Amino acid sequence: MSKLEQVMALENHFGIQYLLDSAYRILNNPIYMIDINYNMLAYTGLSIDDPHWDEVVTTGTLSSETMEVLASEGLIEDITNAEKIALLRNEKLRYTKATCHLRNRDQFNVGLIMMSECDTSFDEECLTVFQALADRITEEIQDYEYFSLLEMTYHENKINMLLDGTVQNPLMYNPHAQALYEGFEDYLYVAVVKTRRNALLESVYRRKLVYYQSLLKTKYPSFKYSVYEDHIVILMSSRYNYFYSVPFISAYASLFEQNGLFMGISDSFESIYELRKYYDQAVDALTDGMISKDNQRIFLYRRDR
Repeated sequence: MSKLEQVMALENHFGIQYLLDSAYRILNNPIYMIDINYNMLAYTGLSIDDPHWDEVVTTGTLSSETMEVLASEGLIEDITNAEKIALLRNEKLRYTKATCHLRNRDQFNVGLIMMSECDTSFDEECLTVFQALADRITEEIQDYEYFSLLEMTYHENKINMLLDGTVQNPLMYNPHAQALYEGFEDYLYVAVVKTRRNALLESVYRRKLVYYQSLLKTKYPSFKYSVYEDHIVILMSSRYNYFYSVPFISAYASLFEQNGLFMGISDSFESIYELRKYYDQAVDALTDGMISKDNQRIFLYRRDR
């Protein structure tokens, strides 16, 4: 039986560790799997003379220092842009490495597997088998709740990091930006939504925002959401341009009125790294609109304000 046939014959529903252990016996190279937040989930193979490998299996993640090195060498960009296998060859790496993306049932990129070329050379057969392994793991994780929840929380975490200024280096954080762009085209918009807080405690008000966020997600599932400070933040794209149109405002004004919600919408923009600037625009539109006397609920940013 060929190596490819051996991988294809592996059974699912025994877990990721089983698949990696089996692949190690077939490919004879160490392999690990990390999620999209760089958390190590499983690894197999003997200890090797590789600082990168030691860091992952010892700390369970990749440090920001390591990420900066990989980014400066263009390796993160190579991984992000690879349709299938990315081969990483660089003098900063002890061994050549191969990576493959892993996706959940919604086709959201939730992590990757990485194999080091230590004991067996990366010939065509080896890489074909490695790709088959990625496909088997993708099949394995389709029903894992971990990866469904990871997608749900990922967008919120990264939107808030962009708003806080934590994510600033496009080279280092490009995978995060790409995940936010995924499914979006053309121009971006940001909206902020809130209700009148009155005398509510902060914890109670935040729970209300989380509830209203879930309500809006049922109405507009294509957008990406977070709760940030006193607002629900919605990242939108002109791919779904009905959101930014008069029919949307007239059709859904009653939804906002019945739930006591107000919304401000920014100008369009293209770079996700400008999110904070356009968030501030949306907040300005919302603040001005809420003190106006025109009884509207949805307010567009005006450049001449």
